[in-house]
Amino acid sequence: MPTHTSDEIRTTAEAHEEAALPQARVVHADPETCTAEQKPLPNAMVRKPVEEKSAAEWAYERLILYIQNFEEQLDSEHEIAMGFAGSDTGVMRIEGIGFFDPDIVTFYGSDETGTKTQLIQHVTQLNVMLRALPKQAPMAPPARIGFRLVADLEQERDVEEAEGDAKA
Repeated sequence: MPTHTSDEIRTTAEAHEEAALPQARVVHADPETCTAEQKPLPNAMVRKPVEEKSAAEWAYERLILYIQNFEEQLDSEHEIAMGFAGSDTGVMRIEGIGFFDPDIVTFYGSDETGTKTQLIQHVTQLNVMLRALPKQAPMAPPARIGFRLVADLEQERDVEEAEGDAKA
């Protein structure tokens, strides 16, 4: 019979939970920097195991974390936008984000001139550069989509759980 120290003993549930949690790591020159990789995942993201998510859904959820973290670092004069990696098409003020299983992520917004813009991207081609742009309406509070995205994700998971409970 093998011997274990108290530090090595884990329940089966703990082992399964640990194995299901995604791994992330980041190192910064400034140790005070806090990024999405360092924060706990919202409950809505851990309720459904990663292996049950499509590539699009999992990319969408992690993008939400990065967007929210970036917005937390903005002052009240700036809003989030994204630049297009590898092109000269400018930037898009992020006004919406979605996914279409199994492999499409979509960004909705407007460019620097206010023209309606949409980017549809396959998850294997996903490259997003988050940028800060001055607010469109200087007197209005800054738009913060990251917090709305997380709230929507939480609400969606609550509905899915309620539906699952009703079927049981």
